Amino acid sequence: MVSGRRRVFYGWWLLAAAVVSMALGSGISFWSFGLYVDPLEDEFGWSRAEVSFGFSVSLLVSGVVAPLIGRWIDTRGPRSAILVGAVLTAASYVLLAFTDSLWQWYAFSSVNAVVRQLMFFMPFMALVSRWFDRRRGIAVSILGTGFSLGGFLVVPLMSVVIEEIGWRGAFVFSGVVTAALFLPVGQFIVKDSPADVGAEVDGAPRPPERDTTPAAVVGLTLREALRTPMFWVLAFALTLLFFGMFGWLVHQVPFYESVGLSRGTAALLVSVTAGMGIGTRLVVGAFADRVDRFELLAIGLTGFLISSMVTLSISTEPWAIALFLVFWIAGTAGGPIIEALLLTRAFGVAHFATILGAVVVVETLGQIISPTIAGAIFDRTGSYDLAILLFVGTYAASLVLFVIAVRLPRPVDVYTSRGPTAASAVAGD
Repeated sequence: MVSGRRRVFYGWWLLAAAVVSMALGSGISFWSFGLYVDPLEDEFGWSRAEVSFGFSVSLLVSGVVAPLIGRWIDTRGPRSAILVGAVLTAASYVLLAFTDSLWQWYAFSSVNAVVRQLMFFMPFMALVSRWFDRRRGIAVSILGTGFSLGGFLVVPLMSVVIEEIGWRGAFVFSGVVTAALFLPVGQFIVKDSPADVGAEVDGAPRPPERDTTPAAVVGLTLREALRTPMFWVLAFALTLLFFGMFGWLVHQVPFYESVGLSRGTAALLVSVTAGMGIGTRLVVGAFADRVDRFELLAIGLTGFLISSMVTLSISTEPWAIALFLVFWIAGTAGGPIIEALLLTRAFGVAHFATILGAVVVVETLGQIISPTIAGAIFDRTGSYDLAILLFVGTYAASLVLFVIAVRLPRPVDVYTSRGPTAASAVAGD
């Protein structure tokens, strides 16, 4: 105020750094998984199911340790997790470059998936949820645009890197750029909470003394959340949702190639899809701050995903792929942000990372088998037709569970209105 200008809330600067980090982290991992399928098949003679199982087993291991990572984030802060995770993740990418056998592919992929969780998705979601309350929807959606930017900007780059220096060189490249970005961000930009810069959630001035805990950081513990029906309904709804989304994410490039498109065209479609998703994520975030039950938006998004798969089940002609992309872009608008918006509204922020870690364990049940099943279907039938129909079914089941969730009371509402002991009332005690 001395300069006569309003000071920019530090949370927005942190969010900007988080978007860049999400873009790189997702671009060299999730978005680029499909780019490694054919090179690994060509070099080692592995089947598509065997290669895909590497992604599945890595998810299994990372899912098992997710509650521990969430606990680390809630107790030691996101900053320490990002710094430690950045070093270990960079080293794990270099380790992947030395893969020479199938068991090494599984083992090294698992190590990479575990340590990547420390520095990537969970800590940044926890950070944004800590720094924003009234505008959490738009803030989380902006963070989600980083995920889209990863596909839009990084996938074409990784495609060129793999073509020029091979898949081994691409893993080394990934390790170098990971350390180059995440270490400075974690060291110099990330702050665990607004109190670290003398502010409050959403940028309000921090009062000199506080007698009560702000509502923005109130929430159920993991033990309390596990006792509520809402936890299990949301956990299985998300499991079925990400079963289809992750299975398609791994196989989208091979699918496009299987219907006659070149790898370059396939990578371009992935890039365009991710780029278009930037705008749709912001739209979802804007709506999220205006609706009381985010589950309603989840129902609509899941409906678009069902429509996308139904379209491909009818035809894979250019017009059908174009229509599929419209539905898919709309349906995945909530992809990387849906967990944060659902869980913080249901259970609060105080133990968000720990609760997210527990949900990830359940989600992993679907994610570990989805790419493998899709790959096995292709190996046996020579097409993805049956896998597409499978995804239609899992999306439909997810939609039904979101409908049930809308009808359940939100545990955090009971918690804040009656006190922590009221969590047992939500559980039915």
